[in-house]
Amino acid sequence: MNDEPEQESDDLVATNRRRFLKLGLLAAAAGAAFPLAASAKVRLPHERTLELYNIHTGEQLRAAYWIGDGYDSGVLTEINYLLRDYRTGEIKAIEPSLLDLLHSINRVLGSSKPFHVVSGYRSPATNAFLAERSRGVAKHSLHMEGKAIDIYLTDRPLKELHRVALALGKGGVGYYPESHFVHVDVGRVRSW
Repeated sequence: MNDEPEQESDDLVATNRRRFLKLGLLAAAAGAAFPLAASAKVRLPHERTLELYNIHTGEQLRAAYWIGDGYDSGVLTEINYLLRDYRTGEIKAIEPSLLDLLHSINRVLGSSKPFHVVSGYRSPATNAFLAERSRGVAKHSLHMEGKAIDIYLTDRPLKELHRVALALGKGGVGYYPESHFVHVDVGRVRSW
């Protein structure tokens, strides 16, 4: 009678048992060292911050517009004011998804400088005035709806800002190197 196959089977079980116990000890040690990872999911606070500088008024704002699970209405009010039509003083609510687009652009670029705002909200009167004097201004501009902004960054090339805005594919992107700004909006995806 040959006892070798039974012996091999016992050795295999012992090896697997040791391996299983070793993995269990490692998992327990990891849980002790990293209790958050070992416990149930923990919701960490999430914050989206923007820094904006209005080149026409000299006003600047750095604020978290999204905290936790929603937009901060007080900060949105401050942003609406900063992005007002500086010619008329009219204020319009800026579409929050436009702020999210700016946040995404900045996350990709990693800029430490504020977005310099050439144009935020435009009243219908201001837009009509500009459209008469420039073929680059749309008669039904999304600036009038608070869904568009013209920007540049002082620490990133304009071409790079343009490239990132296009790559995100979140709306319209216009490139104006002669005027030194990039237009971004949250309308349909298109470029010029």
